[in-house]
Amino acid sequence: MLTIGSLAKKTGTKVQTIRYYEQIKLMPEPGRTEGGQRRYGDAELDRLSFIRHSRQLGFSLDAIRELLDLGDHPNRPCHEADAIARRQLKQVERRIARLEALRMELNRMVHECSGGRTADCRVLEVLRDHSACLTDHEEIEA
Repeated sequence: MLTIGSLAKKTGTKVQTIRYYEQIKLMPEPGRTEGGQRRYGDAELDRLSFIRHSRQLGFSLDAIRELLDLGDHPNRPCHEADAIARRQLKQVERRIARLEALRMELNRMVHECSGGRTADCRVLEVLRDHSACLTDHEEIEA
């Protein structure tokens, strides 16, 4: 059995995050010692590792909840998990496209800067006037 600190260390997850996952029911309520300390077994370690890896791949908490539910019912069809993963892939592809537009615009700004005075700085000029941009990046998330 693992303490919450040991579980956190093994999975690279902060203790507060584990408690949060318990609070929102992504993780089950752990067993406790007579002294009230949380104790976790292999099933909780596997579940938290699954959640952590899913987060690293950018899945939302709602999508992870759906995936966990599918995993808890091994006889359900896999196409549901596939649809969730495809939805995530589309979101990642949209983010990549927006980031590529940003990179292109920033590269252009930097390369057009003459390195002279700030009064003539192309970077500052483009930042002041969005119409000077070659790409439409208004929808890029901060």
